[in-house]
Amino acid sequence: MNKLSTDALPDTIVAALRSCVDSEFPRTVDELKSLVAIPGIAWDAFDPAELDRSAEAVADLVRSTGIEDVRILRVENGGVQGGPAVVARRPAAAGKPTVLLYAHHDVQPPGAAELWETEPFAAQERNGRLYGRGAADDKAGVLAHVAAIRAITEVLGEDFGVGITLFIEGEEEAGSPTFRRFLEEHRELLRSDVIVVADSSNWKVGVPALTTSLRGLVDGTIEVRVLEHAVHSGMFGGPVLDAPTLLARLIATLHDDDGSVAIEGLVASDSAGVEYPEADYRADASVLDGVRLAGTGSLASRLWTKPALSIIGIDAPGVAVSSNTLLPSARAKFSLRLAPGQDPEEAMAAVERHVIKHAPFGATVNFTPGESGNPFATDTDRPAAQIALWALGAAWGTDAVETGIGGSIPFIADLTEIYPEAQILVTGVEDPDSRAHSANESLHLGEFRRAVLAEALMLARLNVGAPRNV
Repeated sequence: MNKLSTDALPDTIVAALRSCVDSEFPRTVDELKSLVAIPGIAWDAFDPAELDRSAEAVADLVRSTGIEDVRILRVENGGVQGGPAVVARRPAAAGKPTVLLYAHHDVQPPGAAELWETEPFAAQERNGRLYGRGAADDKAGVLAHVAAIRAITEVLGEDFGVGITLFIEGEEEAGSPTFRRFLEEHRELLRSDVIVVADSSNWKVGVPALTTSLRGLVDGTIEVRVLEHAVHSGMFGGPVLDAPTLLARLIATLHDDDGSVAIEGLVASDSAGVEYPEADYRADASVLDGVRLAGTGSLASRLWTKPALSIIGIDAPGVAVSSNTLLPSARAKFSLRLAPGQDPEEAMAAVERHVIKHAPFGATVNFTPGESGNPFATDTDRPAAQIALWALGAAWGTDAVETGIGGSIPFIADLTEIYPEAQILVTGVEDPDSRAHSANESLHLGEFRRAVLAEALMLARLNVGAPRNV
């Protein structure tokens, strides 16, 4: 595959797109505020009518770009009714590629109201940021697509021949339970040469990023059993250790003395190409003074290209209801993030081998596998990635950083499997202080404007002599 030169976009086009994005930006922000006001949450405990209202609002926004083929679709998977997705299509001209633009319109629940400094569903501007649930994750992604399409259409008119497919999901924050089924049912409708997933973050305010790797994920439960039933801790304690104590000893074997994951057979590398200063990490992660950081190698590699294991839940009586008994069993749920290149099935098997091998004091250990998702890595030598890096740099006025993300986006593995020839680009509008999923979620409006421009520039560059298979 030949690389495309990234200097083929005339300066006049770049300037015209910049001017259009800037002049339309107040409208874009107002539309984002209106979208944030709709509490579309794809969880069973919340009103599904609001999610439908959110989808209708997104469909109206998409129609405002001039795209006429706009649909609201949902599928059922295993008896689960999926959230409403907005799908829109603008066919490609002969010889031009098709780009799928992904975002999601559903949001996380607001959480405790007392933790918010503003009303979560009444977007408010303050000090250059827009506060509100979904302002960053991911309704800004929706508006970035809409505004970029408007700008490119205004500037290039009929000369713009790139095909556009919009896929705005309505259940991402609920774990995308019908996503795979949706792809299977609408495989041809969504088929594209390039897929842009606008659901990630930039490196920091003023420095854009293309997310080039994501860790995969496996989780499951580990149960330790030592007795057939609970017994009096005074009458029988001493010769046998209770299940929570033994579970703690087993959990302790999952990491070595420096805090690295100690499970044999997991993929790890120290290949991250970006420096993440320790002071920045401590501030971003709210690490308490005096806490020693775990692992070896660069901080970026510990976050992006090495495994990370956490215990995210323990089943044992709470302190308020505890009694003087030796507990017969205890259970913990683990979450293991996987480095790019790791097969999730092999990782799950490695965890099981480890906990069985390290069963403390001969206790019975039961392992129950849970969910899994593949890691992701993009080939930045391919033309679409080169164009994206150029567009980000042009929009921000500084070179884009190629970053990993310590988290996982499992549905990207589905996209990779269903569309193996497409190049997937993960972009975003967030920054380290966006606080997605948390109280006081916010969007840096300056970064948002640059994200819109970057996407418009990328689409314009793809329109200039790009081969169909980019």
